[in-house]
Amino acid sequence: MAIRTAHISLAVAAFGALSFVLGVIAENKKPESGIPITRKDAVICMYPSDPTVVLGSLSVVALFLSTCFGLVSIFYPYNGKSVPQEALFQSTALVVFLAIAVGVSALAEGMMMWASITEGLHIARNVHHIVDGECPTAKTGLFGGAAFLALDASLFWLICQMLTLNARADYLDEDPKGQYGQVLATDYDANGKGRV
Repeated sequence: MAIRTAHISLAVAAFGALSFVLGVIAENKKPESGIPITRKDAVICMYPSDPTVVLGSLSVVALFLSTCFGLVSIFYPYNGKSVPQEALFQSTALVVFLAIAVGVSALAEGMMMWASITEGLHIARNVHHIVDGECPTAKTGLFGGAAFLALDASLFWLICQMLTLNARADYLDEDPKGQYGQVLATDYDANGKGRV
């Protein structure tokens, strides 16, 4: 069975949406703070059991897969016809959206990893020798912000796929409708109205 553009589009969208959903759930499940237990020279923070770190990690993996499928959508030879990279990158719009998609994907991955690692470190290193009575968690909004960036990244990858298909069609002359704006003089009569 041949891979079609719809299969790759569905993979990009599905993994991007999954990353978004997991990030939003991680933001909602994150505890506001831990429960401090004060000793004479330290504070031990007890955190409630929550799936935040696991959800954040799964969101990172889903976004990585969405990005991989997005890159495949640009360079995959559809219908067995490959197009040289020089021909693809003659499209300025494709180059711009590819740069935006890579940048937003990297930013989303970084933010989600930062939030997940920070939350995991707070849970693992729960003994603080500074007695201030607070038990920190990852900054509020990091998981949610990264989730929205992951959704944006998958949408930019879908735009890149559409622009790639346009560049491929231009290179392979696959457009049977002719040039844009091409009108034949025989299509119009002397009064300027089209034939009936």
